[in-house]
Amino acid sequence: MSLLEKIDQDIKKAMLAKEEATLRGLRAIKAALLVAKTEKGAADTLSEDTEIKVLQKQAKQRKESADIYLTQNRPDLAKIEQEELEVIENYLPKQMSEEEVEAVVKQLITDTGAAGMKDMGKVMGAATKQLAGQADGKIVSAVVKKLLS
Repeated sequence: MSLLEKIDQDIKKAMLAKEEATLRGLRAIKAALLVAKTEKGAADTLSEDTEIKVLQKQAKQRKESADIYLTQNRPDLAKIEQEELEVIENYLPKQMSEEEVEAVVKQLITDTGAAGMKDMGKVMGAATKQLAGQADGKIVSAVVKKLLS
């Protein structure tokens, strides 16, 4: 079953249960997936990689919006973004902890032979490929900087 089909089933369940927050989040996911599916050059069905990228983009947008709303003293709007973020995160793969990311990055530094900050691009490239969908890019970047400096 594709993610889009699962989302459709979950939308029906949320409608029957009258869960407004869940329904908003699911509809946002469905809309983003449909847009990705109809983009120029896109395949008939979305790959799992593409689905994860779309979900990560949606999650990142919600986090940033919630932060902006909180800094502008609008907790009512931030709450809506947080609710949608929780729904989106249910469909993302489990995120790695900072310690797990650090272990992977240490191994990559050894494998690539990185010696300092000048090799950060090489390590980041490998880390981004290996940790795609499993860790936030900001966390990976911070760990790489910490270990290379």
